Amino acid sequence: MTWRRGVFALFAVAAGTNVPTPLLLVYQERLDLSPQVLTALFGSYAAGLVPALFVAGPLSDRLGRRRVAVPGILLSAVASLAFAAAGESLGLLFGARFLQGVVSGVVFSVASAWIGELSLASGDGAGGRRAAFAMTAGFSLGPLVSGVLGQYGPAPTVLPYLVHAVLATAGLVLALRLPETVDLLPVPAAAGLPVAAPVPLVRPGDGLTVLTVLAPVAVCVYAFPSAVISAVPLLVELPAAGVAVTGVLAGVTLGAGTLVAGLQRRFGRWTAVIGVALGTVGFAAATAFTATAALPWLVVAAPVLGAGSGLCLAAGLTLTARLAAPARLGALTSLFLAFAYVGFAAPFVIATVAEATGPTLPLTVAAVLCGLLALRLLPAVRRHQL
Repeated sequence: MTWRRGVFALFAVAAGTNVPTPLLLVYQERLDLSPQVLTALFGSYAAGLVPALFVAGPLSDRLGRRRVAVPGILLSAVASLAFAAAGESLGLLFGARFLQGVVSGVVFSVASAWIGELSLASGDGAGGRRAAFAMTAGFSLGPLVSGVLGQYGPAPTVLPYLVHAVLATAGLVLALRLPETVDLLPVPAAAGLPVAAPVPLVRPGDGLTVLTVLAPVAVCVYAFPSAVISAVPLLVELPAAGVAVTGVLAGVTLGAGTLVAGLQRRFGRWTAVIGVALGTVGFAAATAFTATAALPWLVVAAPVLGAGSGLCLAAGLTLTARLAAPARLGALTSLFLAFAYVGFAAPFVIATVAEATGPTLPLTVAAVLCGLLALRLLPAVRRHQL
C-alpha cells in the first residue's frame, strides 16, 4: 500500500525533532546554561515551524504534495547534520533547532495531508490516525535512541544526529516513489483564465468550531509531552544517568501517544475529551512529583500526558479533515499544527514561573486549565462538533 511509504517518511522526520531533547542535559553541563535558556533552545523549534506551516500547507495545495514535502524531508537530514556540527556553539545550536522547526513545519503539514489523500485512494479514511501514529512513533523513538547513545555511546552530541540523518535519508528514498495526490491546475493568471475568488479555509458555519474546539485541542497536543519531557527534568533533579533517564522518559511519554492513537475509532467523538481529561490527571501527577520528588508520580505523569497528547492529535487531524473546505486540506492542516506548536511554549512558561514561585504552582494551573477545557468540550460532543 502506497500510504505506508508516506507513513515511514513522516515517521523518519518526526524522529529527528526530539533527538536533542535528552541531550539538553549534556548541553546544560557543557555550556553551563540555565533552565530558561535550555527551554528557549527547545522552543526555538516552534519559531521556525509556525511560519513554515502557514507557507507549506497552502503551497502544497497549489503545487502538489511531492514538490513541497520531498525537499523538506531532505532538509531534515541536513538539520541533524547541522546539530552534529554545532558542537558547543550556542548560536549554532539555536540555528540548527530553528532549521529543524522549519523542516518539521513543511513536512508535518504536507505529509499529513498526503497520507490522508493516499488513504482515501486506497479505499478508507484512516489517514488521520495513520499520520498521528507516524508522528507520535517518531517522536518517541528519536529521544529514546538519542538518550541511550548520549549516555553510553561515543560523541554524545554527534552520533545520535548521524543516526537520524541516515533514517531521514531512507524516508526520502521512499517518499520519492509516492504518487502525487493533488490535481495540479494552471495558475489562472498565467493561463489567461479569470481569477476566481479565494476558496474559504473551512466550510460555512465552521469557523467558530475551529477557534473554540480545534484550536485548544491542538495546543494540548504538544503542551502535554513537552512540559513533562523538557521542563520537569530541568526543575527537579533526576537520578543518576540523567541523560538516559530523560531519553526513556521522552520515549515512554511519546510512545504512549503512539499506542493510544488507534483507540480513536473506539472512542469516536469522545476522543478529544478523554485526551484533555488525561492531561488534567497527568499534570496533577507531575505536580505531585515536583512537590515530593517521588519517582512513582513521574512514572504516572509521563505516559498519561503522552496518551492525552496522542488522543488529541488523532482527534484533531480527523476533525481537520472533516472541517476543511474542498482543496484546502493542506492549509487547514497547517493551521491545526500551528495551533499545536503553540504548546511548545509550555516548558518555557513553566520554567519562567517556577523560577519565581517553584514548579508546583505552574503545573497546578496547567491541571486546572485542562480540567476546564474538558468541561468546555462536552457541549461540542453533544452538538456533534467533535
